[in-house]
Amino acid sequence: MSSSKLLILIALSLLNQCFAVPFALNRRTATTLSAAQISSFAPFTQFARAAYCDGFQDWTCGAACDANGDFEVSLAGGDGSDIQNCYFSPSLNSIIVAHEGTYEPKSRYGSDLTDVEVLLGSLDSSLFPGISSSVQVHDGFRDEHAKTAIAILAEVKALMTLKNTKNVVAVGHSLGGALAELDSLFLALNLPSGSNVSAMTYGTPRVGNPAFASLIDQHVPGFKRINNEKDLIPIVPGRFLGYAHPAGEIHIVSPGNVVACSGDDDATDSQCTIDTVPNIFEGDILNHLGPYAGISIGTLAC
Repeated sequence: MSSSKLLILIALSLLNQCFAVPFALNRRTATTLSAAQISSFAPFTQFARAAYCDGFQDWTCGAACDANGDFEVSLAGGDGSDIQNCYFSPSLNSIIVAHEGTYEPKSRYGSDLTDVEVLLGSLDSSLFPGISSSVQVHDGFRDEHAKTAIAILAEVKALMTLKNTKNVVAVGHSLGGALAELDSLFLALNLPSGSNVSAMTYGTPRVGNPAFASLIDQHVPGFKRINNEKDLIPIVPGRFLGYAHPAGEIHIVSPGNVVACSGDDDATDSQCTIDTVPNIFEGDILNHLGPYAGISIGTLAC
């Protein structure tokens, strides 16, 4: 990412702090998760990790692949830049759809094509049937998602028949998490009735406006977004630009201390990200790579 684009992102965040119209914040409950609940996330964390690693195409990517050794890769593609790497693998009667992220803290925030542009645009009605034009998302994420959407849908449908399952989980970290969030809604709208679509994302930026967040809440009730400590990526793009997260926040407050935050992107609870990281200057970009309950994500973790 160029230094000029990083300056744009920082400037927009500063504007958010200085000139934003006040937003109504709601007190919401933060519930401490048990060790068993935390450990249940690990297989999905390893999938998000594996998507960054060489060898994921034939599931020989080292520790990340070994952690889910019984999974079978069904489709892998992308070049790590314009089209993100993705794979599918069934296990425990589920199909996993995972996208590679694009973030390394000392080299780039993300893809030059998608991560910094902050314009909102309507969804493609051919991919998201019946959705109002008032539902808007980050146009770079939308365009990136569209590059793999049709192939993903065809492969998932084929696997659902082949493996006799209705369970689909979209996973990803950073940009990959944004694509997984879009995938979750896309698949929920396009798969047969009775399909069980959920998502598990890590360090995900805001993807769309409040209307989009509400659709995720409605169509993907199993959506979860995991934020690590003071990671600043989940607070951008700013809400003053019209963005909002859906419900489902899981916040790693500190190692072993993990809470589930109820409601959408409107908390004042001190254990939830929006209060823990009120602006980028109080965040820590290194937290973006984890560890997520002991598992780091990114090419440096391969």
